[in-house]
Amino acid sequence: MFLDEDFLLGTPLARTLFHEYAESLPIVDYHCHLNPPEIVDDECFSGIVEAWLGAEHYGDHYKWRLMRANGVPERLITGDGSDWEKFEAFAATMERAVGNPVYLWTHLELRRIFGINEDLTRASARRIFDRCNALLASPEFSRRSLIRKFGVELVCTTDDPADALAQHQALAGEAAFKVVPAFRPDRALYPERPGFAGWLARLEQCSGQSITSFAELVAALSARVDYFHELGARLSDHGLDVIPGAAPAGAAQLDATLTAARDGARPLATAELESYRAALIGELMGIYRAKGWTMQWHVNATRNLNTEMFAALGADTGFDGMRDEPVIEPLISLLASAAGRDALPRTIVYSLNPGDWLPLTALVGCFQGQGEQQLQLGNAWWFNDTRSGIRRQLTTMAEQSLLANAIGMTTDSRSFLSYPRHEYFRRILCELLGEWASRGEITSDLSLLGQLVRRVSYENAKALFAG
Repeated sequence: MFLDEDFLLGTPLARTLFHEYAESLPIVDYHCHLNPPEIVDDECFSGIVEAWLGAEHYGDHYKWRLMRANGVPERLITGDGSDWEKFEAFAATMERAVGNPVYLWTHLELRRIFGINEDLTRASARRIFDRCNALLASPEFSRRSLIRKFGVELVCTTDDPADALAQHQALAGEAAFKVVPAFRPDRALYPERPGFAGWLARLEQCSGQSITSFAELVAALSARVDYFHELGARLSDHGLDVIPGAAPAGAAQLDATLTAARDGARPLATAELESYRAALIGELMGIYRAKGWTMQWHVNATRNLNTEMFAALGADTGFDGMRDEPVIEPLISLLASAAGRDALPRTIVYSLNPGDWLPLTALVGCFQGQGEQQLQLGNAWWFNDTRSGIRRQLTTMAEQSLLANAIGMTTDSRSFLSYPRHEYFRRILCELLGEWASRGEITSDLSLLGQLVRRVSYENAKALFAG
């Protein structure tokens, strides 16, 4: 039966592992894009459309992509259509989305959050729309209430180095869960992007340091790492779509690049930018290593491919894709250089291209030994966040490294309703272990497998924030 208590759990062992070991574990959401001011304000949603699809140009681009594929006009996705029109269009899309993870997540959220067991179709849309809207008007469905409902222990947001983090300070009194920042220095790494000079001025202000040279930029970023650390940060996160393969530039060239980017005095050459990025990444790796942080790299995405829609709606609106740029050769240089300087932090590498997973896992195995699973392949990310993608990532981790050291599931989401995805991941993990055991490939020892499930589902993520 669709989404019954044992869905995906095709063996007795899988059912035991999920229901006795995984189901009730807390959640550590170690990488997400929830908006900290929304958590602070703790308001109720205006209705299910804001909660599910978003408001204006900020929302769930997974759902938006499917609606566009179904021929829904943009006014009913990010435009000025009424909430009912948008919801009805989404319901019609769900009728055709069988097999897509959004279809499964949508129905999981209906069941787990709203207690609605009915399939979402055009015929049921009005009933579901009215019921969800009525529930969302209650304080029991406010932003923080939804986080508490799922037993979330920790939310790790994604934050710019120049952010004052005032909301994280304000949330220090929240008793049920912690909200900590993650350090996202993309603005420093891409000085060719618009607004760099203004961002640099903000970084100067919040760090209390003048930035007229590359060395001063590094010092300012290091000071911000210290500040983030005080507020509980233990992770950095890099949207490193292409790993720089150039050698780091010398001090004079780095200063010249920074000055040119700040002043807009001349175009910046590709090779110059690559050498700048390689140098700055190397410096940041040493800073993270000294603080005992974990560095995350999200690689091989390609963004804003539809230039017309990017101009109309901005970034993160569903017009991104997957790169197939080489990652191994440039990564070898960065890892080897950092390891040689004792500046290699604990590192998680997520690639959007699953073709990278096997060579990445083989590569990072060459730089282990400085701590438990010092480097590892990140979980199935974005387009790979499917049953087949999750199984493939877990299998790669098991076959090439140590599955029990995997740092499980993260929502990577802007939605406060996305926490049932952890249940989805945990069911898939238990499904896979049950299948392996049923074929005699692994032990059926519940004490060993149960501990593995706990580690991958919860404990390894929690350990990221120790110290």
